[in-house]
Amino acid sequence: MDKLTEEIYALECSHLQPEVRVSIEKLGDVLDDEFFEFGSSGGIIKRSHYDGDHALNPAPMEIKDFALHELGPAAVLTTYQIHNRQTGKLTNRSSVWKKRRNGWKLFFHQGTVSTEEVFQ
Repeated sequence: MDKLTEEIYALECSHLQPEVRVSIEKLGDVLDDEFFEFGSSGGIIKRSHYDGDHALNPAPMEIKDFALHELGPAAVLTTYQIHNRQTGKLTNRSSVWKKRRNGWKLFFHQGTVSTEEVFQ
């Protein structure tokens, strides 16, 4: 893994940690001000939804088959699959990270429920 891939992989892993998922402050450190998400539930979530008491499920999750695709000097796309170790649910994920003055921030995220491991 090159340095950029390692850095972004660590950021992806960080917002899956239970202590980050339940902390508005810690999650806010990861999310871009313009963040939005197409959730695996089908809903659209915006950055402002995390400003109140919205916490994420702190279930233990594992990233599989992580890949980074550079979109330009200040933007990258990640693709991977998440295995929720509590429920057994698999979701295919993609994220767009943008480099800001204060580091890389999660700009866009999408989760799609999967019935099988699709990345081999």
